[in-house]
Amino acid sequence: MTDALIVGGGPAGLMAAEALANAGHHVTVADAKPSFGRKFLMAGKSGLNLTKDEPFEAFLASYPDLPAQLHEALRSFGPADVQAWARGLGQELFTGSTARVFPKAMKASPLLRAWLARLDEKGVTFRRRWRWTGWDADALTFQTPEGGMTLEPKVTVLALGGASWARLGSDGTWATLLSQKDVPVAPFQPSNAGVSVDWTPHMVRHFGAPLKNIRLSAGATRLRGEAVISSRGLEGGGIYGLSAALREGAELTIDLAPDRTAEEISDRIARPRGKTSFTNHLRKVLNIEPQKLALLMEFAGPLSKFPEVLAQQIKALPIRHSGLRPLDEAISTAGGLRFDALDERLMLKAMPGTFAAGEMLDWDAPTGGYLLTACLATGLYAGRAAAQFSQSRP
Repeated sequence: MTDALIVGGGPAGLMAAEALANAGHHVTVADAKPSFGRKFLMAGKSGLNLTKDEPFEAFLASYPDLPAQLHEALRSFGPADVQAWARGLGQELFTGSTARVFPKAMKASPLLRAWLARLDEKGVTFRRRWRWTGWDADALTFQTPEGGMTLEPKVTVLALGGASWARLGSDGTWATLLSQKDVPVAPFQPSNAGVSVDWTPHMVRHFGAPLKNIRLSAGATRLRGEAVISSRGLEGGGIYGLSAALREGAELTIDLAPDRTAEEISDRIARPRGKTSFTNHLRKVLNIEPQKLALLMEFAGPLSKFPEVLAQQIKALPIRHSGLRPLDEAISTAGGLRFDALDERLMLKAMPGTFAAGEMLDWDAPTGGYLLTACLATGLYAGRAAAQFSQSRP
């Protein structure tokens, strides 16, 4: 018997399942994939950034245009709560130099195993390879290895993810199903994505090289960060933080020497160079890495012999690109189920008893623990609201 159904087995769905199980419900979690938390596990391959340990108001300020429901969810389950939750699952944590919080294991699998085991102990039923296909009257329909199945729970929480990394389960196909119910869905757009650059052949040897100690600018957004030169363009946290501005068509510029003024750079370039080649002269007097020099030649070449001109280019190098990488390559997506389709409890206004959580909602956030914290927070918030709502149903 199932009286609470979760569709989607990522962090938001599992958190909603735990909230409902704690409230005494018989919970079923259905996922289209053969295992749960696949994108969660992928995120952990490079070090699972759970949250960010910073003053709470600063944490909230990192979410652009923060919807009221997301604001309340984060107040109910913020960075300190995430850390306590992870420790409760047996994970030792540490905080890095940038205030990002990680498990000491630096991966997601130990945490996920402990979490699934705890949910199993609470009586949660897991259905794998159950792909949600819509509704038949009030029942939810699924395509399963055993054929078509229907479930008619008292409450449902949809936690179906965004529209990136489709092979891991976040394919966004749920948007069509909700649109059939006249539920408004904002178009998906890439977020926390690299930019596409059509490199000239001389850049090939620099693929994979990091760009450290740079300042990046797009529109009104300026930040210190890092990037990586890849065969497809530029990637990395510094680029991801500009996703919103770049989506709007803002130009991208990079300051290759943020700790020096243009005047200091110009004075250094003007030093006598003797028989040294101009590029070697630049490398020596500016202590500039080969990949930065290559980037400068790619977008400002042939290099000006006027120190003042070249210094300005080093301080604000315009990057010619063709926009963000495709949606499926993005770490996350903007767009999704619009908040004006939800009440203050994250319940669909058009479908009483159906709630939504996680990245399928129309919110955007930078990397750095903000994404995962909000998925956990909205999952818990929706699960608790669904438990309360079910009490009013016969």
